[in-house]
Amino acid sequence: MGRSVIVHENFLRRVAAGDLPQGRAPSGPLSATEAVALYRSACLSRHLDRTSRAMQAAGTGFYTIGSSGHEGLAAVAAALRPTDIAFLHYRDAAFQIHRASQVPGQTILWDMLLSFASSSEDPISGGRHKVLGSKALCIPPQTSTIASHLPKAVGAAYAIGSARRHRPEHAILPDDGIAYCSFGDASANHSTAQGAFNAAQWTSYQSVPLPLLFCCEDNGIGISTKTPQGWIGATFSNRPGMKYFTCDGLDLYDTYATALEAADYVRTRRKPAFLHVRTIRLYGHAGADMPTTYLPKAEVEAEEAQDPLLHAVRLMAEADVMQPDQALQIYQDTAERVTRAAAEAVTRPRLKDAAGVMASIVPPKRECRPSNGASSEARTAAFGSDIKQMAEPQIMSKLINWALTDLMLDHPEVVMMGEDVGRKGGVYGVTQKLQQRFGPDRMIDTLLDEQSILGLAIGMAQNGFVPMPEIQFLAYLHNAEDQLRGEAATLSFFSNGQYTNPMVLRIAGLGYQKGFGGHFHNDNSVAVLRDIPGLILACPSNGADAARMLRECVRLAREEQRVVVFLEPIALYPMRDLHADKDGAWMQHYPDRSESIAYGEVGVAGEGADLAIVTFGNGTYLANKALPAITAAGVKARIVDTRWLSPLPKEALTAAVAGCKNILIVDETRHTGGLAEAFMAHFHEVSDAKLARLTAEDSFIATGPAYAVTMPSAESITQAALALVGGKA
Repeated sequence: MGRSVIVHENFLRRVAAGDLPQGRAPSGPLSATEAVALYRSACLSRHLDRTSRAMQAAGTGFYTIGSSGHEGLAAVAAALRPTDIAFLHYRDAAFQIHRASQVPGQTILWDMLLSFASSSEDPISGGRHKVLGSKALCIPPQTSTIASHLPKAVGAAYAIGSARRHRPEHAILPDDGIAYCSFGDASANHSTAQGAFNAAQWTSYQSVPLPLLFCCEDNGIGISTKTPQGWIGATFSNRPGMKYFTCDGLDLYDTYATALEAADYVRTRRKPAFLHVRTIRLYGHAGADMPTTYLPKAEVEAEEAQDPLLHAVRLMAEADVMQPDQALQIYQDTAERVTRAAAEAVTRPRLKDAAGVMASIVPPKRECRPSNGASSEARTAAFGSDIKQMAEPQIMSKLINWALTDLMLDHPEVVMMGEDVGRKGGVYGVTQKLQQRFGPDRMIDTLLDEQSILGLAIGMAQNGFVPMPEIQFLAYLHNAEDQLRGEAATLSFFSNGQYTNPMVLRIAGLGYQKGFGGHFHNDNSVAVLRDIPGLILACPSNGADAARMLRECVRLAREEQRVVVFLEPIALYPMRDLHADKDGAWMQHYPDRSESIAYGEVGVAGEGADLAIVTFGNGTYLANKALPAITAAGVKARIVDTRWLSPLPKEALTAAVAGCKNILIVDETRHTGGLAEAFMAHFHEVSDAKLARLTAEDSFIATGPAYAVTMPSAESITQAALALVGGKA
């Protein structure tokens, strides 16, 4: 007999017999009416867990990680406001159920059953996944990536304070709101969680407003690995900048009183707090998990004897709120109601095809106030002496800086964050003067933690900002890539387009730096970005294109709610010359503010039909450097600058090489897993041209004189081009 059946029958038997567990007497501000409401929410959560297992056994349900033992979190929901954004642990059905009772017009039983059944009518995910979440309840859905939602909870809390100073057009969180984030005791050990705790403390320690309530639901075990007894309390009870509260989650009265105190502290002090809630885990981790295979049966039974519903019945009886027979009747009535609704929910339609599944990968567009651009007076005040320099050609880093300045002038909701972006102006000076121009609220110097940088951006996007986080070097992204894959880019998918994370992530990357770094500062791998559905990856090759593309990237984030990564080739930041020393041929003028390069628009230079060199970034620079030698050999060539690397602009690329007999792909990323593989496959499918590729070696990048030997060069491009077209002389 399954543990869920055993727990259910034990509850029926013990309540009927008056055999209730011992505990302290009820005390605190919980009213009789609210106590009954919490018990009802707890009963509904429990029966939904039981029903999910029955549905799975019948082949009509597809998710069985339950909330049994964590029903006390309904009391935490009661202590918060339904407008407080909540990033929930996957065992928090009782929290969501009770919050639904605080908002008129909700059908939480039906909604959750549709989610169990993976019905396309599920109001949060559209049948794509079983997730807790609701737009009406201010609960963004979370993925199952362990602890990955904690950094963005820090960001959302920061965004509440920031919006009090500069409220963006699409802000949704009230100025006196707080952010709430729950997780398990095992998840608290994850490096992502530890980074979020540290970021919250680091921020609070500097007296920056951060109204955030962390909630650790401590059931003492993570699947089969136990949390050392007392570990959470010992670890979190005395951390600077984060006040600690603890309660017994088996006691609705204690939990409500403590959560109310913690929430009041966070709301009034605007500082983070840590709420430690003792819970138990009933039934094991999920439907397929049998706890008696790795725990002694006596230990499992002892835990079941502390069923929080049994404690709730005792507490209400002692408070003279409700007698056990009345509590038992509510429990049984709820079971019957869930069973009836489940019989109908399993008949509702499900997703049937790829188009339906993928429909919410790309977020919906949103209406934005038109921007007429900053006035000439505002621009003059912001740019200062830089205005005069605009008459002359400039290097890429300068043109990016000016483009960022104009974008921040035009769109007050744009904020930048990252290590050293403010006071220093970035490692390469790309963001110099921006903090003086826009202040530390919009040019945020963060702590050294890429997960926290991206979490800050994701959280701020939840409250209407258009974040432009910066990762100093492409190699550093790997410390935090799941914040893109598991959080930012998936949110529209899991929420059926109701929640989004618009942003433009700037990353300095790629190779060819002469005097700096090795593989930590020269990284020519973008594979981790290219396989994230819905993410747009852009890479300019010159300063004017960088300015025009940045404008389009911000438009994509602001109006189309896209997650965009803007990869800036470090070696091209200072590039002035092309063919000869001091020829200045790779510098450009700052393009007119009306100019942009549309998403998917590729660059084509030349009309030669003998050869098309398809490339991007540093490859475009090197191909132009090689072009005179190729032309001198009698080859008429064109250079195609892809610009948009993911998704590949396939139609534009096909048109760009039309009529060419040969196509040479020059790819500065690695031979294995690099972009050339996608280029080759595409052109093989759509073109009869002869194909060849020149790529970087499958190698890390060296420091010193060998900094570029593993990657394409102007000379190797020339050789590959002539070999492809037949060695014309």
